[in-house]
Amino acid sequence: MLLTIWDQWVETGYSMQWCYENYIQYRSMCRARDLRDQIIGLMERVEIIPESNPNPNDTDPIRKAITAGFFYNCARLQKSGDSYATIKRRQTVHIHPSSSLHEDKPKYVVYYELMLTSREFMRQAIEIDDKWLLEVAPHYYKKNEIEDVKRKMPKTIKTK
Repeated sequence: MLLTIWDQWVETGYSMQWCYENYIQYRSMCRARDLRDQIIGLMERVEIIPESNPNPNDTDPIRKAITAGFFYNCARLQKSGDSYATIKRRQTVHIHPSSSLHEDKPKYVVYYELMLTSREFMRQAIEIDDKWLLEVAPHYYKKNEIEDVKRKMPKTIKTK
């Protein structure tokens, strides 16, 4: 979804009018463009060739890259199915109600930040595969920390 929005904005030549017509904040899109340009510049400096994802519908490479950057901020669904626990510290956290994942309840998520109100909420969360944690952060996670919850987990209910 977000990549589609990005691609459409690029096609319009980074148009402010397009953002206005599609109810998107122009300043946020400009920040995303600046961040992308900065990443491209850093990649060029260390001689990494940027390449596009050959299958735009496959978001696994992007989610895996985010997991590699935020591996410390991972949580898994608790047995009760109503909250998450961070993997290392076992801190109880919840997906923020404004998140699109709030109703989906994926088994593993990585998040950008925690927000404390009446409860601790994860913001900017994405679903991840638990195998990625061992792949991208073997120095931090051990196999038994990830697999000790392979026992009975609550059913994942997809609502559409």
